[in-house]
Amino acid sequence: MPPSAPEQPVRGFCHASVLLDGAVEALIHDADGIYLDGTFGRGGHSRAILERLGPAGQLLAIDRDPQAIAEAGTITDPRFAIERGEFARLDEIAEHRGLHGRLSGVLLDVGVSSPQLDDPERGFSFLRDGPLDMRMDPEHGESAADFLARASESEIVRVFKSYGEERFARRLTRAILARRVERPFERTADLAEVVKSAHPAWEKGKHPATRVFQALRIQVNGELDQLDAALDAALEALAPGGHLVVISFHSLEDRRVKRFIRDHVRGDTDLPRGIPVRDDQLKRRLESLGKARRPSAEEVQENPRARSAVMRVARKRY
Repeated sequence: MPPSAPEQPVRGFCHASVLLDGAVEALIHDADGIYLDGTFGRGGHSRAILERLGPAGQLLAIDRDPQAIAEAGTITDPRFAIERGEFARLDEIAEHRGLHGRLSGVLLDVGVSSPQLDDPERGFSFLRDGPLDMRMDPEHGESAADFLARASESEIVRVFKSYGEERFARRLTRAILARRVERPFERTADLAEVVKSAHPAWEKGKHPATRVFQALRIQVNGELDQLDAALDAALEALAPGGHLVVISFHSLEDRRVKRFIRDHVRGDTDLPRGIPVRDDQLKRRLESLGKARRPSAEEVQENPRARSAVMRVARKRY
């Protein structure tokens, strides 16, 4: 399968899995092992994993998006199973299936899938007008419209600064609040236009609402907290020698992944200085497998959304 081979379309929207071959190659070290795809999406990685598994291999996938669950229903391979839920709960899901501490590998592709971005009804994109929703699970939680309708100025500013790294967070927030007095935000195009009009310094080649939409999506879905919890859960669910493969799509995510792997490679560094300590007492639970990997120029040309992807790989020591 080529690096960005299209997955099966859902409702007319197609998705290309990023770093497909590299991720699967890094993940699978035992063809008859038990693997977990923590972010099924539209199944590109899962299908590629199944192609490389032996007869005794197993794959468990997780996703909270009902459209992803529907797509998973098209896979009839008896080695495959899927659970609906948040990937932050992957250790609980693995334990429920009797797989806790037995997983040969865990793959987390934490980006938003193209069908989610391309479907106007999901409300993720400022390029297509639709309901201002942004929930990965549209049946639960607070939508982006709900958040903007009730949040205070300080809360919106914090979200834009922390999750969008938006320099003009306060200025854009005030424009949003001024418009909110007239009528609530309900459509993506409406919000994008207000942000566009209020933004004083557009970045070349980037829509002025890009950072605001990213920030709202992260807020609505609790993405960074989910990622932190998923990394901790994956470490516990893996068997010794199991591989952890994480693909992230912006610096906020990648910094967390990098720090998590680094901390568990170093182990317990808070011990008092001068005290003799054996290596096994440092609790070094991970071993980093190579440097961060990025998509090739060819893949980025075929799939421009892959340009910001970063993949990090580690092995559980114990």
